[in-house]
Amino acid sequence: MDAFERITWQPDIMGGKACIRGMRVTVSMILSQIGAGHSIESLLDDYPYLEHEDILEALRYAAWLAEERSVVYINA
Repeated sequence: MDAFERITWQPDIMGGKACIRGMRVTVSMILSQIGAGHSIESLLDDYPYLEHEDILEALRYAAWLAEERSVVYINA
């Protein structure tokens, strides 16, 4: 996996979902907001504890997860 310095996974925070810097802000929440048409600027206004780089890294993480991978199956 690529290095994601701002994405954290902790079992005791949001059930281990990917979060931003150990906060109770999940990557999926950020992606949902952007997918609903909210801008990065509006997210930063609504969540002042987030930083611009947090949102960009959430997007990079989502892109990394969505990469298509080819799997070769061999019938034995």
